[in-house]
Amino acid sequence: MLMGLAVLLALGVLYAAFEIGRYDAGFRVVDSVRGALSASARIRDLEKENERQRTQLEAAEVARRVDREGYKQVERSLGDMQSQIARLNQDLSFYRGLVQPDSIIHVKVQQMQIVPETIPGLYRLKFVLMQTGKPDSVVAGSAAITVDGLLRGKPSSLSFGQVAPNRRVSLAYSFRYFQDYDEPIQLPQGFEPTRIGVEIRSGRDRDASHSFHQAFVWKAQGMSVETEAGGNPPVKGGADVQTETE
Repeated sequence: MLMGLAVLLALGVLYAAFEIGRYDAGFRVVDSVRGALSASARIRDLEKENERQRTQLEAAEVARRVDREGYKQVERSLGDMQSQIARLNQDLSFYRGLVQPDSIIHVKVQQMQIVPETIPGLYRLKFVLMQTGKPDSVVAGSAAITVDGLLRGKPSSLSFGQVAPNRRVSLAYSFRYFQDYDEPIQLPQGFEPTRIGVEIRSGRDRDASHSFHQAFVWKAQGMSVETEAGGNPPVKGGADVQTETE
């Protein structure tokens, strides 16, 4: 009898444990389902946010490309305009060179090119002297070169004798139509050139005040272009001035 009661009690305990376990498992399943649903909703929110940010990024990329293309077009337009201005200035320089009114000196620099060499501070000045107006006869004289700039941060002006390897003070000329020059110069260490000047004197006129001066903005590996010119009858203590810039 007691044995039967014990068996029944054991069966009842096992059944109760089974039901409790199933009940607890049911809650865990519900929690798992709830967690899965919550995670799924979070994933959808993240995917929406990711899509929104991707759309913004694509829009920003398109805007950046448009801006870049716009900048390129502006740069091309500016480059074309500068090229046109340079060509027009060269034409203007040529026609100015044909007529140099009220000037005793009928010689001018038509082109100035500054070419850097491999040695630091060494350059070659390539330029052409030409006779203005009608070349009826041979002209002769001298041309003195100066280089203006900054030496260790302070304004400085170097004469041709200071930069020419052979220490010549000036360059002689004698021609009827034009004369080419290719002159090396060596700038001192720490000198930053900003402008180069050419003062032309006639061999027939002994008055030192009678000269024709041209100034070029220093531009290595490029051709300086005439943009300004001034010509007045030279007076004692003065000189015609002609400025060449980019």
